[in-house]
Amino acid sequence: MSRSSQTMRIDIPPDLKEGLRHAEHDTRLHTPPPPASPPPSESKQYAHIGDTDFQELFQSVYDGAIITNLDGRIVDANTRTTDFLQRSRAELCEKNLIELISGADSSTIQTLQASMENDRFVLIQAYCARKDGALFPVEIAINRLHARGNVYFCCFIRDVTWRRRAEEMLRTVHNAIQNASTGIAIADLRGLVNYVNQATLKLWGASRKEELLGRELQSLIPDAEQARGMVQAVLSGQRWSGEIILPQKDGSPLHVRVSAAENRDTDEELVGMVLSFHDLSDRKRAEEAEKQAERQRVMMESIGTMCHHLGQPATVLLASLELLMRKRDTDKAMSEELLKSSVEAAESLRSMLHKLNDIAEYRTTSYIEARTESGYPGARILAVKEEVKP
Repeated sequence: MSRSSQTMRIDIPPDLKEGLRHAEHDTRLHTPPPPASPPPSESKQYAHIGDTDFQELFQSVYDGAIITNLDGRIVDANTRTTDFLQRSRAELCEKNLIELISGADSSTIQTLQASMENDRFVLIQAYCARKDGALFPVEIAINRLHARGNVYFCCFIRDVTWRRRAEEMLRTVHNAIQNASTGIAIADLRGLVNYVNQATLKLWGASRKEELLGRELQSLIPDAEQARGMVQAVLSGQRWSGEIILPQKDGSPLHVRVSAAENRDTDEELVGMVLSFHDLSDRKRAEEAEKQAERQRVMMESIGTMCHHLGQPATVLLASLELLMRKRDTDKAMSEELLKSSVEAAESLRSMLHKLNDIAEYRTTSYIEARTESGYPGARILAVKEEVKP
């Protein structure tokens, strides 16, 4: 087994409650007691470890590097470490490693010692303390170092502040996308789906992501020609937007607005496409409700107008019939005139009722134009289109 496969990982949460007091004022509680007699090679205070070539390499390492005794006492540090921690090499050499790691204690050193006995690497995720008390996230890789006939801990410290921020941002974006009410999907250059959020699953009536992942977009969009046009548009560098209809389990249509755009990597290379799906059901229902409300409003207006105009021929018809009953035996000419008026009035009534019966389009139009000095007002009514009888 390779040594890299034997890496032990340790996460040390920062001691936010106590702050950095343990590093400045309370080291007695955490720093293990020094050995009774230090090795001869360390008798000179702040002596550099290794020969000139080793020191040149040690100081040029990009990461912060610290060398400690097996009890954690620092015996050497490179310039990168002094920059990170805002302490001079002399100040660092008076510290123990656990004084620099927020939340660490003597058990941390014991864990390191036990791990190194098994020839393992240790990777610590923690927070280090600068001299001004500020904490910053670090990744510390620790292994054993043999020098001057002694064994040390060699610690490489990497400031991961920017990486943590990027990870937090990615986590925030992922949570936002995953919980968005709009469906989001990502497909590769072949049009194969490799990511969907919960809203997308809901739109397609799927219970698990595996039902959609790996499928071609053409298999998810009923109109295959529309799907091919969308993929071709995006791959040619254009945005695509359109409306699709998804059949639901109950057979009802689901109107969905689709927008597709390029997905590029950090090198601005095209790697696929990002699609968003917006459920138009609410908008369609609102539009239908608005149409229905307009129909009802126009219908009521039409009925009121029709009642007004039906009153005129009905009055004529009733008056003519009443006079006809009185004059039918005495005045034939008058009777003929009254019959003629009655027929015209009846025809007018029939025509109006026929129009009401054959309403075909729900839009307002002129029903009776206003006639000068006639006493008839202009009127609006639903447009009428007579059906062709077979």
